[in-house]
Amino acid sequence: MKVYITRYIFILLLAGPVPAAYAQEFDTGKGELAGKIHCPEEGNAIIDFATVYLKDTSFGAVTDGSGMYRFSAPAGQYILTVSAPGYRTEEYRVTVRPGETLETNVAVHPQSESLDGSVVTAAGGVGKIRRSAFNAVAVDTRDLRNTTRNLSEALTRLPGMKIRESGGVGSDMSLMLDGFSGKHIKVFIDGVPQEGVGSSFSLNNIPVNFAERIEVYKGVVPVGFGTDALGGVINIVTGKSRREWFADASYSYGSFNTHKSYVNFGQTFRSGLMYEVNLFQNYSDNSYRVDTPVEIFNGDGTSTIDNTDIRSVRRFNDTYHNEAAIAKAGFVDKPFADRMVLSLTYSRFYKEIQTGVRQDVVFGQKHRRGWSLMPSFEYVKRDLFTKGLDVTLTATYNDNLTRNIDTSSFRYNWLGEKRYQDGTLGEQNYQDSEFKNTNWNATLNVEYSISHAHFFTLHHTLNSFRRTSRNDVTSAISDFVEPKRNTKNITGLSYRLAISPKWNLSVFGKYYSQYCSGMLSTSSTGMGDYVPHSATTGAFGYGAAGTWFIIKSMQAKLSYEKAYRLPTIEELFGDEDLEMGSIALRPENSDNFNLNLTWSDNFGKHGLYAEGSLIYRDTKDYIMRRTDSQNGGKRYASYENHGRVVTKGFNISLRYSFSHWLSVGGTFNSLDLRNNERYVAGGTQQESLTYKARIPNQPYLFANADATFRWRDFIWKGNTLSVTYDNFYVHSFPLYWETVGSASSKQMVPTQFSHNIGISYSIKGGKYNLSFECRNLTDERLYDNFSLQKAGRAFYGKLRVYIDSHNTGKDGRRHGHGSRHGRGHWTR
Repeated sequence: MKVYITRYIFILLLAGPVPAAYAQEFDTGKGELAGKIHCPEEGNAIIDFATVYLKDTSFGAVTDGSGMYRFSAPAGQYILTVSAPGYRTEEYRVTVRPGETLETNVAVHPQSESLDGSVVTAAGGVGKIRRSAFNAVAVDTRDLRNTTRNLSEALTRLPGMKIRESGGVGSDMSLMLDGFSGKHIKVFIDGVPQEGVGSSFSLNNIPVNFAERIEVYKGVVPVGFGTDALGGVINIVTGKSRREWFADASYSYGSFNTHKSYVNFGQTFRSGLMYEVNLFQNYSDNSYRVDTPVEIFNGDGTSTIDNTDIRSVRRFNDTYHNEAAIAKAGFVDKPFADRMVLSLTYSRFYKEIQTGVRQDVVFGQKHRRGWSLMPSFEYVKRDLFTKGLDVTLTATYNDNLTRNIDTSSFRYNWLGEKRYQDGTLGEQNYQDSEFKNTNWNATLNVEYSISHAHFFTLHHTLNSFRRTSRNDVTSAISDFVEPKRNTKNITGLSYRLAISPKWNLSVFGKYYSQYCSGMLSTSSTGMGDYVPHSATTGAFGYGAAGTWFIIKSMQAKLSYEKAYRLPTIEELFGDEDLEMGSIALRPENSDNFNLNLTWSDNFGKHGLYAEGSLIYRDTKDYIMRRTDSQNGGKRYASYENHGRVVTKGFNISLRYSFSHWLSVGGTFNSLDLRNNERYVAGGTQQESLTYKARIPNQPYLFANADATFRWRDFIWKGNTLSVTYDNFYVHSFPLYWETVGSASSKQMVPTQFSHNIGISYSIKGGKYNLSFECRNLTDERLYDNFSLQKAGRAFYGKLRVYIDSHNTGKDGRRHGHGSRHGRGHWTR
């Protein structure tokens, strides 16, 4: 521990403070200028790193992490200039009077309003993401709110991002980000981790309207998230801009009897008291057709199947629905808190299970259901006790229960026919079990800025988990009697140097600790003979990130992190069904490197944007999931630390726009994941057959493109017609190791190329909205996972109404240019 602390202090001292370039003395012959820089088009998002100065003088400052600036200047008349990369320069005439403070809040606007608002990268749209030194991109959801997409579908256009689903609405989903997938990627909502909250409230069943934007940090993660993510972080940011009152409601209907609805309303009173309510639901029969061989039940009790006879059959046991309600109440913009909010979230789900891990296994009654209840508290205060000290505190408690039911004595085929299995219960494995997860999560984030140039962040996350479970029958892979416990503490400290708007540098360190207790198998098979066991582990990670605006339109980023990932709940304790956990697992660790270069500029009505990224990941103590035949030939999954995986790859993104009429762009992704573990497990010197081989069952070449055409004032003034098209390409990839077995035995997930189109019509500036979509236009066979076919051609329609106190029809945003507060005078 002493070594870790010494390293920590050394890293921070190495980047020691540098005097601020814009520090000013305040005397009686001078006046002071202060205020906040924000962007109305981005929900009044604060703009940090903006340069605020008096034209043709040396007086000025750089905005801090809260978008605030403050400096002094001799009395007189000036032109106040505000400049920030990616935004238009704004200028105002101001008068500075001796001994007085002129408080001026200034609104800046993106360089080109024609750039596609649905995909925001490091050089356009969301200011804080744009200018950070981290490899980060973001999705602004404004242009997606009239579609039927959920949050996971909104992520699909981002470079390096791939969403893998096993079926239709509510199906199992896995995220893939620059080669990392699943448990390597952590999900947050407004900076609060969502690990362990249950499947009733996940990315693929939350509508896109729920979020204002989605931030994605790739590989290297800021300490402010306080997480153990090797692959990166996805942060769902909900709307927090102050609105007197608003209401947003939508309903959609589509193929396979799919219904989705969303209601969001709220109000903020002049006293600062606020409330907000979110309600949404999803329902689908998921009754789409799949192409598969069919098992035929013969009259003599036998069955036959012809794998060459491929039939088109309809899914019949795949109904899914979920419902969620979120209520918030609290205070904003008060002397004791900028934001103090209590919230309560309740969600539930019901999911029928049509297939196993392969499509040739058919279930007719197997299903699961569950619920989640989550109260939470959020407190935010800027300038607590002293100027520049900002504090954020969150606390969340979550109870969620999942029940797995497989009690049928019938066997089904793809025609929906069933046969009684005498003396056998359970289509896969008899169970009527449930497990209840209880999570406590608390975060503390403290930021302190000095002279608008030096920024310190201290973050701590505490997560406590407890699982209790029961089953009507005994299980070989789990002890249902003893509770399982896991406690994680993650502490991070960072220093950011930003004495110039052209560059900034961050260094950071993180300390991870984990304590878990449960039952450990003493059997040679790893199953049964359970005894109580506990384990404690700790690790220290560190990293650095820097960015440089080479010219105003070109930005370079370089970042590195020695990252750790602690074993997850599923890896430690299993799923109480077919997954065996192991509390003896060690944390994974990885050396993550990112290099990014972006260019964005405008030529009259034409806008161009380009981004290229190089990534390198060297992951050790890789937690590998393997399938074993145990307990009468049935298959179970287990986890072990074995392996070293090296990832190399690149992403390319391009976009062109013309005025507000047209936006065309796309991304291309190439990833090379290789097994770098030379010898087989067990301490032998036998070289592995898969050494240097490509990691199986992972897409390694994929791309997408999109085009949007907008016709403003279509038919009537204030109405807008939008036509969109997008496509997705995935190159074929192997299910198993390429170096094992003959070429004829290789099983592949095939190459796929799908197309979607949509049309929407907004009336009265977006107050009323109608949209229609066709997905998988050419009715392709689509697979994210081997043998699990996704839906074919499908049609959807949506009606959305948005109203607020200003009747703007633009999500409550007012497009002003500035404001005057306090003493002084300015005119534009």
